[in-house]
Amino acid sequence: MSPSGARSPGAAATRARAGLAGPVGVAVVALAIWEAGARLSSSFLLPTASATLTALVDLGRTPELWRALWISNQALLIGWPVAVLLGVPFGLAIGRWRAVDRWLGVHLDILVVTPKSAIMPLIVMALGFGLLTRAVVVGVFTFPVIAIAMKDAVRGLDSRLVDMARAFGATEPQVWRRIVLPGTCAALVTALRLGLARAISGMVSVELLLVAVGIGDLILRYQADFDAASVYAVVLAVAAEAIVLLGLAGAAERRVRGRRALLVAE
Repeated sequence: MSPSGARSPGAAATRARAGLAGPVGVAVVALAIWEAGARLSSSFLLPTASATLTALVDLGRTPELWRALWISNQALLIGWPVAVLLGVPFGLAIGRWRAVDRWLGVHLDILVVTPKSAIMPLIVMALGFGLLTRAVVVGVFTFPVIAIAMKDAVRGLDSRLVDMARAFGATEPQVWRRIVLPGTCAALVTALRLGLARAISGMVSVELLLVAVGIGDLILRYQADFDAASVYAVVLAVAAEAIVLLGLAGAAERRVRGRRALLVAE
């Protein structure tokens, strides 16, 4: 093994520690500013960072928080995959075929610009207050992001590759198999990550605004009791879940892009 190869594990560990140092440092500074600001304001509606973290630890020791997270994530586990299954082929289709874009693209634009808070009551009126409603709302939040990302990915492909394939007699399925799908693979992972972020937002929004269950129920209940530390603790728990999920999605995205770069280099 070469000396550079022998040093690679230590170098990788050093890079990992350096990558964590920045976010951890920012978090420590933010907590310090939060603590100082809360103590100076003396407002019972703004808990200190230490009180919030204590409340988070106390909540984590009880099944209440974990039960609420599970109830909320049921909508995420249903709505996000369905939005992916619908949004990916929809975005690919309107990106590949202009005729499809002329017919369906305007509906996607309408869904993008329409405030989701205006759509949610309509969904509740149609479907009631159950899990299906929450899953549909998550899907409505997620679908446009994924569809637009895939549409832009197809439009960003080098048209010369398609023209060359056509010149050599490639059929439309062959163009999809050889050019479109491989060329949009990295964008797909990005779309999944962006859609996941929107799905988490939709999961919490519908519970706070319309269907008071899970995390939304906890937040509203603690608000009614003026328990600011617990409210902030629940928000931190949701933020921590989002950071973990998006971190995993980001790692998968970097891995796919790295492999694609190696293939291009070869």
